[in-house]
Amino acid sequence: MNQYKTTIGIEVHAELKTKSKMFSDSANNYGKMANTCTNVIDLGYPGTLPTINEKAIELALRAALVLHCKINKVMHFDRKNYFYPDNPKNYQITQNRTPIGIDGYVEITINNVPKKIRIHDIHIEEDTCKSIHSNNKSLLDFNRAGVPLVEIVTEADMNSAEEAMAYLEKLRELLLYADVSDCKIEEGSMRCDCNVSVSKTETYGTKIEVKNIGSISNVGVAIDYEKARQISLLEKGQVLKEETRRFDDKTNSTILMRVKETGNDYRYFPEPDIPFIELTDEYIEEVAKNIPMTAEKRREIYLNNGISEVNVKKIIQNRTISDYLNKFINQNLNLVIASNLLLGDITAYINKYEIPLEKTALTDEKFIDIVTCLDTGKINSKIFKEILEDVMEQDLPVEKILENHGVREMSEEELSEIINKVLENNEQSVSDYKKGNERAIKYLMGQIMKETKGNANPNTIVEKLESKLKE
Repeated sequence: MNQYKTTIGIEVHAELKTKSKMFSDSANNYGKMANTCTNVIDLGYPGTLPTINEKAIELALRAALVLHCKINKVMHFDRKNYFYPDNPKNYQITQNRTPIGIDGYVEITINNVPKKIRIHDIHIEEDTCKSIHSNNKSLLDFNRAGVPLVEIVTEADMNSAEEAMAYLEKLRELLLYADVSDCKIEEGSMRCDCNVSVSKTETYGTKIEVKNIGSISNVGVAIDYEKARQISLLEKGQVLKEETRRFDDKTNSTILMRVKETGNDYRYFPEPDIPFIELTDEYIEEVAKNIPMTAEKRREIYLNNGISEVNVKKIIQNRTISDYLNKFINQNLNLVIASNLLLGDITAYINKYEIPLEKTALTDEKFIDIVTCLDTGKINSKIFKEILEDVMEQDLPVEKILENHGVREMSEEELSEIINKVLENNEQSVSDYKKGNERAIKYLMGQIMKETKGNANPNTIVEKLESKLKE
């Protein structure tokens, strides 16, 4: 029996990080009380006129550039006409004929094999309002109506759930690090629909659209379920029809919403109330120049500074930590120690107390001092754990915090006395070491560290201990 080939295309809506909406000055502010971030333009009152949000154009251009798209330098908006409760004007302002970007790509890697997922187009449009269905009622929240977004449409280039998830992870990373969108899927600022078909031939099978997928991992679940469902029906001799289904995360299945008997006729025509927009070469160059450092560039810098691949991946997944770490790239700081602190004890602290890093008392100067103390051996990780809360909560210099905890730099005379005392009290270990037992020196080190209570540099202890043992 011939194997079925799965073909997948994805449409992603990503809300843009603007302060106001696409065509009005209402606040673009997630989480506010329903219907408080609206005005007559958002509500579709007759006679109202849209105005362009210039920041949204800039962010959409950034997105098109990081997706390697060809840029439409002269573009206009179109009216997409349809009647639905979440669409107050009975049309949506979008870009049909002149999307801001076309013919781009996103490169993914599966099992060390690179693959380009082609981008058909990226276009700007306004979001609809949010529908809330409960107890046989449907409620509308117009706070989302008019929020600027880009829709990114791929070619049907993916052939597995793994590729689809890798594409979405990479797309999210690109948009997040370009400061285009916060890409919070759980808040709906990045939403995706998957088109899935199966076929035994090179001809595409019947396209089934799956909506309402709330996470990247669930995209994989939805695709695998839909693939198995379609193959099962075809093996039974059934003929598939184009339809729209939604993903149910309680049952990990897809549920029929509607069958597409005919193609959608949105009667697109140019938006008469918005003039054509021309992007000059100078403007495009300026926007490109101001795109923040990409995740790929950050990876390269971190790896070149000795940070492990595992930690690099964790850092890139957390934009806040990555931005914080980047402040110290050119400051001759040990970035391995710095990254270990940020990913370890510091992240544990902010997670425990549910407080953003920028709201703590950890200043750049204190962070540099802590990393330097650890790097030079003035303190060890145990001491840092003991002073962590004071570092994060008190507006005191590191030196004063260490003093308050009784941590001080031990003199050479004090250290020599302790080493001599430990050697005198552990003659058997000294003898074992001189007979070639390397483990003996670790025991002696432990005894000395206990006596110094962490107030001595471990490197200095090793140096002096080895010198004494050779006498």
